[in-house]
Amino acid sequence: MVPDLKFTTVIVTALVDSINPCAIGVLVLLVSTLLMLSENKKKLLLVGAIYVLAVFVTYFVAGLGLLTVIHKLQIGEMVGIMVGFLVIFLGFVEIKDFFWYGKGFSLTIPASQIERVKKHAENITIPGAIILGIIVSAVELPCTGGPYLAIMTILADKFDWLTIWYLFIYNLIFVLPLAVIVLLAYFGTTALHIRTWKDKYKKWMRLCTGILMVALGVLLILFARGDITLM
Repeated sequence: MVPDLKFTTVIVTALVDSINPCAIGVLVLLVSTLLMLSENKKKLLLVGAIYVLAVFVTYFVAGLGLLTVIHKLQIGEMVGIMVGFLVIFLGFVEIKDFFWYGKGFSLTIPASQIERVKKHAENITIPGAIILGIIVSAVELPCTGGPYLAIMTILADKFDWLTIWYLFIYNLIFVLPLAVIVLLAYFGTTALHIRTWKDKYKKWMRLCTGILMVALGVLLILFARGDITLM
């Protein structure tokens, strides 16, 4: 049986995108704030789960919107080539940060937005967790938007239930590490340990993401030009 290369591309991209330092860093900030403000582990689990669900729904709905626009306007080829070159450029930025992190242009969440997220986290409620998830999804776009936009462009050649299923799987994988971090905090792992782990492997996460984005950009250009098919 010939493997479904489109599905494989979705899975691999989602796995690498899911360990994005930006997404993990914001959740560590949320968990740290919750642990400082309350020893109530049930509240931590509930708020954390709602936050992760809000991120999932926001990205899923945004993906549906992108798929609809690209598919309905029949601009897949033009957008595919443009997005391909954009993703390649962003991939090299990520690779640059493996060697020279913080020097020059980087794909990071602005410090002002981090403070905004922290302020919301300090007054977190269950409805607030939903709002925070939406806000974070928006401010993370400079870090996570490249791979996601590339995948949406690849999927947009067909808009059927299988495409929607691929989109669902992508976002499920994307939020999986966030769910794991919430569970680790609930069962006793400190936010400091999680942050230390993230900082230790941050540059490797960026290297993996960068290499994937360059490969994905090349794949997208070839796919948009009709040189290859992903069946």
